[in-house]
Amino acid sequence: MDITKQHIQKENKFSAQNYHPLPVVLTEGKGVFVWDVDKKKYFDFLSAYSAVNQGHCHPKIVKALIDQSSKLGLTSRAFHSEAFVEFSEYITNYFGFDKVLPMNTGAEAVETAIKIARKWGYEKKGIPSNNAKIIVCGDNFHGRTITIISASNDPDAKGNFGPYTPGISSIPYNNLKCLKTALIDFNVAAFLVEPIQGEAGVFLPDEGYLMEAFKICKENNVLFIADEVQTGIARTGKLLACDHENVKPDILILGKAISGGLYPVSCVLADNHIMEVITPGTHGSTYGGNPIACAVVTAALKVVKDECLAEKAEKLGVFLREELRKINSDMIKLVRGKGLLNAIVIQPKNGKEAWDVCLKMAENGLLAKPTHGDIIRFAPPLVITREELKQCVGIIKQSILSFE
Repeated sequence: MDITKQHIQKENKFSAQNYHPLPVVLTEGKGVFVWDVDKKKYFDFLSAYSAVNQGHCHPKIVKALIDQSSKLGLTSRAFHSEAFVEFSEYITNYFGFDKVLPMNTGAEAVETAIKIARKWGYEKKGIPSNNAKIIVCGDNFHGRTITIISASNDPDAKGNFGPYTPGISSIPYNNLKCLKTALIDFNVAAFLVEPIQGEAGVFLPDEGYLMEAFKICKENNVLFIADEVQTGIARTGKLLACDHENVKPDILILGKAISGGLYPVSCVLADNHIMEVITPGTHGSTYGGNPIACAVVTAALKVVKDECLAEKAEKLGVFLREELRKINSDMIKLVRGKGLLNAIVIQPKNGKEAWDVCLKMAENGLLAKPTHGDIIRFAPPLVITREELKQCVGIIKQSILSFE
């Protein structure tokens, strides 16, 4: 039995089966490449669900992690730390908000945003106690905690995990008429939305949707919460996907690439009139805002700015979509995306589906994963070069045409 199969069998024996990974076992990563235990080299076209925008093991981020971890690792928030003070000032200035509240994972950040919105609703808007509502969109993906799956309509994420958290209502994505109707209810505290629905298959709303949705929220004294865990940090060709429409959300949720894939970090950003509802004892996390996380985030965000990754993602994204649309195969039903967050919709052919395409691409040296059965997401590290991207298009084309 080869070493890859041995590792996979061992994982299946000792690990809960909550994922369906491709049959590769990775052991090393550098820039846009990863290597498996058999020393095979691959282009990473998933970037850990857009967490590795700065590339695997970026030397500046690695140095920040090593330097801080050898100096001070964890204090908890029971004490002040120098790293946290510097991080707080840097990130609020970077994104243009008054306050930051750090956590560890994207799901935690979403939970935090919901808590802030509800408390704001009671203390600022005057919603009667225990009546606050959060409006979300169908086909969303905000995480997998009980509260967040209560906002989901995905049967795999939601099935047999009830009872669900009340106070969350869903409307169709990219539907301003339904949003207007939903926000008539005075008890609505916030509208929580992904600027682009990534996990759903890189669904882009109509141009102007975010701006109009923001205006509707303002007209009804409702907070506009942008979940940019996956779309933020230069992925879509702007620092934030909301920047494409010049929308500054009331509450911004960040995670994933905020730390360049080297440390689990997330945060919520908001201005004083919103964040001031959070007071001592109302929210917290032992590891949230720890010194290592703070140092890593600061380094990761500097890389994004210094290497102009947003501008790079914008140009290369246009190139990638143009090249993908040139592939002459009726298996490719649709190509869509923004920046370097893209997807192709696969039309099954000769019994071969998106999963088979991903297996063939892995065989040819490129890693990507299907989502919702027929969609393949393409999200390489933003440090990829145009020449490397051309090689990747060649692999994708070769893989798909092999089924003709």
